[in-house]
Amino acid sequence: MNILIDLLPEEVIIDNEKYEINSDFRTSILFELLMQDSSIEENDKIFIALELYYPVIPANVNEAIENMLWFYRCGKDIKSHKGNCKGKSVTQIYSFEHDDDYIYAAFMDQYNVDLQDIDYLHWWKFKAMFKSLKEDNEIVKIMGYRSMDLSKIKDKEQKAYYKKMQKIYEIPINQDEREKLDAIEKALLTGQDISKLI
Repeated sequence: MNILIDLLPEEVIIDNEKYEINSDFRTSILFELLMQDSSIEENDKIFIALELYYPVIPANVNEAIENMLWFYRCGKDIKSHKGNCKGKSVTQIYSFEHDDDYIYAAFMDQYNVDLQDIDYLHWWKFKAMFKSLKEDNEIVKIMGYRSMDLSKIKDKEQKAYYKKMQKIYEIPINQDEREKLDAIEKALLTGQDISKLI
């Protein structure tokens, strides 16, 4: 799919039948928030997600899930990471829950789009606009702080500044995740086996 030449999908084909898919940006934001919610069981997440995306859930659930994820990824394939990325965790640089005001303000500032008042905006258009926000938007600056690799900064003052910014704009995590991280940190400090904690 190419956003420049193809009509953006509002339905998917499963077993030769067309199924409407909720294509508004709000649905996919809710999906992303759902996937990040550790208070909901993984199996429950799948069925809640299907209900979010499909007004009528297809009988072929596996295909419905595949098409739902394809739609969420804006028709793009998952990029495989090779080489030095192995073993590195991906840093979350934005949160639709905690950065909502920054994202809202950026869309108003750059595109004059009021995400509150707009009736409909296709998810793929929203993502293209979000990825193309200019550097002077506060959310882009914040994402830059969060993604900064402090180990590559040699200057002590600069390193201290970015470390401070990362702390200020750290994405809050829920109590369960905080307790798990604290337990892992304690185990590492005391030389215990952390394999059971991960």
